[in-house]
Amino acid sequence: MVRVSPALIKLKAWRSVYKQVSKFVSNEHLRQAFSFHPLLVGGNPFKTSSIYTLIHALEREWGVWFARGGTGALVRAMVSLFEDIGGTIRLSSEVDRLETDNQRITGLVTKGGERLSVDAVASNADVLHTYGKLLRETRRGRQQSRALKKKSWSMSLFVIYFGLKREHPELKHHMVLFGPRYRELIEDIFNAPELSDDFSLYLHAPSLTDPSLAPEGCSAYYVLSPVPHLGTAPLDWNEVGPKYTDRILDYLEEHYIPGLKDDLVTCRTLDPFGFRDELNSHLGSAFSVEPVLTQSAWFRPHNRDDRISNLYLVGAGTHPGAGIPGVVGSARATARLMLDDFGMPVPGR
Repeated sequence: MVRVSPALIKLKAWRSVYKQVSKFVSNEHLRQAFSFHPLLVGGNPFKTSSIYTLIHALEREWGVWFARGGTGALVRAMVSLFEDIGGTIRLSSEVDRLETDNQRITGLVTKGGERLSVDAVASNADVLHTYGKLLRETRRGRQQSRALKKKSWSMSLFVIYFGLKREHPELKHHMVLFGPRYRELIEDIFNAPELSDDFSLYLHAPSLTDPSLAPEGCSAYYVLSPVPHLGTAPLDWNEVGPKYTDRILDYLEEHYIPGLKDDLVTCRTLDPFGFRDELNSHLGSAFSVEPVLTQSAWFRPHNRDDRISNLYLVGAGTHPGAGIPGVVGSARATARLMLDDFGMPVPGR
């Protein structure tokens, strides 16, 4: 007898309902609301597998959660836990390469020339950076690098982080701001060699939920625009970025946040160059390998390398995929593999 969890039954039922709704919904705005979610994991809604519509079901069943203190609070908590169990965090120690012997990693070398012996490596770098850069001197690294370059990669992002000296309680914590075009704009994001004149935006206002993220009487935000990665549109973001920033802030001021520029206290941006140069992301992709069906779940790079026995991968580019739930799932899968391989007990078993 096969037991099926109630949650899985609900997901299957909701998926059936969604298919029926999608078939009969004719209102264009409703169709947009039901279909944009694959963008949250870097996928083209008109090309990505329908399994990603289950994001709707997950949000309806378990909600959308926000950690007080933001992502930084999550990072600090994980650092504290890691140090409590005996781990050591080393910052400003960028890894230049991984050394191998007999299909095992034996050590790593930092950019500063320091060599460290290791029992295993779990890399949360971009998967192509791991193979193409860190393992560049190995046959496995070169093979995987060539294979990964043939895959399709998710779009990039242009993100503006800004703070205002005034509060705007009329806004919501999460806001999706659709532009005048939908399908055509998505086609431009994934295939056009230039930046579109219009845009759709995600506006995040976390200080509405957590006032500690801004000084009293002030407010904190970021606004995100999906843009082509550098392989699709090889733009000079040093030139394009400041103009794009002004266009987006002008739009927000006109339609959602009156007086934005007069109230602006701080502003910084992250563009495809930042994803490429600071985060070592191939082509400036924001979500790594694009989540089409043949690059989803098991078809993504695995959490343990098939040839190098003590190399583990974790993050957006591995199984199961991008987005915070996907990355957390990847971390859990990788941790279980490592515990199993080193003969340590796995929590929850």
